[in-house]
Amino acid sequence: MAKTQKQSKKKSKKGFTGINSAGLVILACFIIAVLIYQYVFGNPANFINNDPNNQPLTGNLLGTIYKGGVVVPIIQTLLLTVIALSIERYFAIRNAEGKGKLVKFVVKIKEALSKGDIEAAKAVCDQQKGSVGNVVLAALTKYEEVEKDETLSKEQQILAIQKEIEEATALELPMMSQNLPVIATITTLGTLMGLFGTVLGMIRSFAALAGAGGTDSIALSVGISEALVNTAFGIATGALAVISYNYFTSKIDGITYCIDEVGFSIVQTFAATHK
Repeated sequence: MAKTQKQSKKKSKKGFTGINSAGLVILACFIIAVLIYQYVFGNPANFINNDPNNQPLTGNLLGTIYKGGVVVPIIQTLLLTVIALSIERYFAIRNAEGKGKLVKFVVKIKEALSKGDIEAAKAVCDQQKGSVGNVVLAALTKYEEVEKDETLSKEQQILAIQKEIEEATALELPMMSQNLPVIATITTLGTLMGLFGTVLGMIRSFAALAGAGGTDSIALSVGISEALVNTAFGIATGALAVISYNYFTSKIDGITYCIDEVGFSIVQTFAATHK
C-alpha cells in the first residue's frame, strides 16, 4: 500500500506545472522590449534623413511609437510579461485539468461510485491525470484505507476522507494560481504606467508651446506622440491583463467546483454504503 502511494505521488509530479520564477520572465521580457524599442522602433529607416532625432516618416507607425520615449519599453515589458505568463498559465492549467473533459470525468466517477466500483473510479483517475485526477485518486485511496480500518467510527472515517480531499486540493491549487498575482498587478500597473507616460508627454508639449523663441513644432509633435503612444500601450496592457486574469480565474474556479462535486459524491457514497 505504501509503495502504491509513493508511485501515485511520483505520477502527480509529472507534467508541466508552470514557471516558478516570474522574475526571470519579467527580466527576459524587459531585455526583449529594450531591443525592440532600440532596433525596431528606433530603426533610422523610420525617420526623416535616417535620424531618430528627427520626426518619423509620414504614416510610419514604428517611428511614432519610438517617439513615445523611455516609458515605451517599460510598458512593453509589462505587455510582453502578460502575454508570456498567459501562455504559461494556459498550458499549466490545461495540464491540471487532465486529458479528458472535466464534465465527462465527473460523470464517469459518479457512475463508478453509484455501482460501488472504487477500482473503476481509480482507473478513470489514472486516465484523466492532472491535478483533478490526483486529488480524486488520493480521496479514493483514503476511502479504501479507512474502509479497512475497523478501529475508526463512521464519523471518523468520513472526516478522514474529507481531510484527505482538503489536503490534496491545498497541494494542487497553488500550482494552478501561480503567477496570476503578477498578471493581476499588471492590470493596474500597466494603466498607471500609460498614464505616467501621458503626463510626461503633455509636460513636453506644454514646454514646447511655452518656448521663448516661439513654438517648437518638432518638440510639440514629439510630446503629443509620447502622450498618445503611452496612453494606447497602457490601455492595451491593462485590458489584456484583465482579460487574462479573469479567464484563468474562471478556469480555476471550474476545476475547484469539479473537485468539490466529486469529493462530495465520494463522501456521500461512503456514508450511504457504510453503517
